[in-house]
Amino acid sequence: MDSWEWNKIAGAVLGTVLFVLVINLVAQAIYTSPEPSKPGYVVEVPEEAQGQTAAAAPQAEALPDFAVLLPKADVGHGKEISARCEQCHDLSKGGPNKIGPNLWGVVERARASHPGFSYSSAMAANHDPWDYEKLFVFLKAPQATVPGTKMSFAGLRSAQDRIDLLAFLRMQADSPAPFPEKK
Repeated sequence: MDSWEWNKIAGAVLGTVLFVLVINLVAQAIYTSPEPSKPGYVVEVPEEAQGQTAAAAPQAEALPDFAVLLPKADVGHGKEISARCEQCHDLSKGGPNKIGPNLWGVVERARASHPGFSYSSAMAANHDPWDYEKLFVFLKAPQATVPGTKMSFAGLRSAQDRIDLLAFLRMQADSPAPFPEKK
């Protein structure tokens, strides 16, 4: 090939690049949208929460008196709330493990002890029983309570929802765990 052929090839490449740049500028001019005058929604963050990371430990809340509240809890409402749990857990006796372990008899059962389920190392590091207090705190913020758990549930903020759920989970056992003694 002579230099004339190389010049034609170089001209074609440069012309194509110039054409693409012009089309890009024209498209940006046509399809730009103005910035909104105000945001669509505002997420208000309390000042004390600013600067904290998502993995920060939840603020400690006073534990309720389970001896008084659990006997009066709304088990029907707890059953409704358990539908959220049943996305990943089975609640029936002898039921299968799903994404999470079967929860039949979970109250007072040793943590990370359901046979046939592969627990995260964070969860398996402790085998203390799931008493009402531990479940109450865990259900508020699972990731913050047991950092490294595979459970991706965001948690239940409402204390009453957690109490009702505990009352329902208590009934999901061959012999329900006793209510705590009054202090």
